[in-house]
Amino acid sequence: MTEERKEHIWLKAMEIGEKCGCHQLPERSFFIGRYQFPVCARCTGVLAGYLAGILIGIKKAIPIRTAAVFCGITLADWSLQRLEILESSNRRRLVTGFLGGIGQAAAYSWLIRKMLLKLTGNLG
Repeated sequence: MTEERKEHIWLKAMEIGEKCGCHQLPERSFFIGRYQFPVCARCTGVLAGYLAGILIGIKKAIPIRTAAVFCGITLADWSLQRLEILESSNRRRLVTGFLGGIGQAAAYSWLIRKMLLKLTGNLG
């Protein structure tokens, strides 16, 4: 693959990351060689967590309380950083984002199950 083609693919990926709402700050992002990930460390974790949450959810439902705790961990890390109480590291952003992604996927799954049960008349 030519350098020009790699650059084109990277620019398109960066555009998609920006459209997803990621700030894409270089100091909060991972790099492969000279190429910055199209989303920051936390968003990378969230996206990986969504995938993991879906895959886990296929086998077994994640309890809604567990989902809430996972989302709360992400919110706590983000809040501490936003309020300038504690600076987060990219490793912590990745891990807390991953937990939040699993939590969100589990919460969406729980909500969809509840809606389907209600629509089908099954109250159980």
